[in-house]
Amino acid sequence: MHQGGGSETEVTWEDQQNINKFGRLNNRFHELEDEIKIAKETNESLEDASNELILTDEEVVRFQIGEVFAHVPKEEVESRIEDMKEVTSKNVEKLEEEKDSVVAQMAELKKILYGKFKDSINLEEE
Repeated sequence: MHQGGGSETEVTWEDQQNINKFGRLNNRFHELEDEIKIAKETNESLEDASNELILTDEEVVRFQIGEVFAHVPKEEVESRIEDMKEVTSKNVEKLEEEKDSVVAQMAELKKILYGKFKDSINLEEE
């Protein structure tokens, strides 16, 4: 493995496993960032819906269930939205924790791989 001005270092099976693991973790990191973004947007939408519900004078409102809108009592819709917000918030927390774990594992692998390969390997994103 020879790049630019770096020195040639033998890549062992274990090194290759670490490089592969880093790649998988990096992919998961990006997936998690996307999932967190979507979950936060969902939470914002639910918050907006909750605020709109507060402003309405109707006792029965249209609530989307799957592909259909049903007429549901306002109190039930408020309760459902609160439950959905709670589930989404917990999901964001779980995703953030997993992301932190992935970042820590990637940092450890970077330390190991840069320690052995120095500037012969690039683990940074462009």
